[in-house]
Amino acid sequence: MPAPTLERTAQKRLRRTRTRAVSALPALAVSTLRPHEYDLRPACISLVCPSCRTWVPINKPGTLRPKLVPHHMEEAGTEDPRRCPGSHRLVVFDMDIERWWQRLTEGVAETDGRRSNRVTRKPKVAVAPAITQILAPLLDEKAAVKLYEAHNKGCATCAPSGRNRCADGGRLAHLVAHTKRTEPARCTALTITEELAEQREQGLWRLRQLQWALTADSVRRADIQRVYDVLEATLKQHGPKLNAWERADLMSAITMLATKVEQLHRL
Repeated sequence: MPAPTLERTAQKRLRRTRTRAVSALPALAVSTLRPHEYDLRPACISLVCPSCRTWVPINKPGTLRPKLVPHHMEEAGTEDPRRCPGSHRLVVFDMDIERWWQRLTEGVAETDGRRSNRVTRKPKVAVAPAITQILAPLLDEKAAVKLYEAHNKGCATCAPSGRNRCADGGRLAHLVAHTKRTEPARCTALTITEELAEQREQGLWRLRQLQWALTADSVRRADIQRVYDVLEATLKQHGPKLNAWERADLMSAITMLATKVEQLHRL
């Protein structure tokens, strides 16, 4: 019995860029680029092409002649794309990876310290209320009716028929209906508020009278004692020998102090 034959199929190989083409542009030194315009990590070694300002991988970075891979200047899917003149441009690695990473880290730290991470949201502007909405709590039924009638006389939309109303006329009509419905409750609440205010004033006055009654005697005694002290000081001020003018002044002071003592005793 003959042995079965095995069919051998060639495996699919990865396509690689196999070309010796070199761009006419001078070799691009990595040190001439900014730290954020190239990436020297082995997993994704690439840089920003100066011709088209797009990120382009570097082909064979470990060889003697690393080059930018061929790329187009237009977006993917564009008809008749143009090849970038930076394709196959030689790249010179004159930058150390550790130095590049240190410069990038310092730049990120400086930027983070200069910019705030807090998001300042724009406040929402509230819609301004209409004049009728502002005046609604301040108007009673009569004032609302007068305001509605004055609006109907001057409004071209509300005046002729009365059926069609403008926006302000509709608000005023609603305000008149609202005030008619709430007028009894408003009057009752206003009466209760006035009575409470009057009772509060009377209570404060009674409290003041009670506090004064508790301290009136001590205040009266202190005032009388103060008058006697003034009289005693006046008598000591004048000597035993007095002329006519000094005697007249002394008698006038004694009379005034005696009158004040009598008034204090009557309180």
